[in-house]
Amino acid sequence: MVRTPLSPWERERGERFGALLREARGERSMVEIAAVAGVSAETLRKIETGRAPTPSFFTIAALAFALDLSLDELAAACALPEDAGGEALSA
Repeated sequence: MVRTPLSPWERERGERFGALLREARGERSMVEIAAVAGVSAETLRKIETGRAPTPSFFTIAALAFALDLSLDELAAACALPEDAGGEALSA
């Protein structure tokens, strides 16, 4: 299976999502949050740095739970900007 390359918007969204997680994590360690979420610290590191810009829904939900974040807040913070047009809607 060949994966379609990510658009610039998708990469930017992944970076923004990672930054939100880093901010929410605060002083807590990556290892601590990853353990609560049931993911590896390496997975969390890749997400936070934007190297894994499209984590699965269940990974996102687990991290949101571990960081006491609402999925609605995450979705709104990572939504398509109004001025970006509809190019990302096909993803």
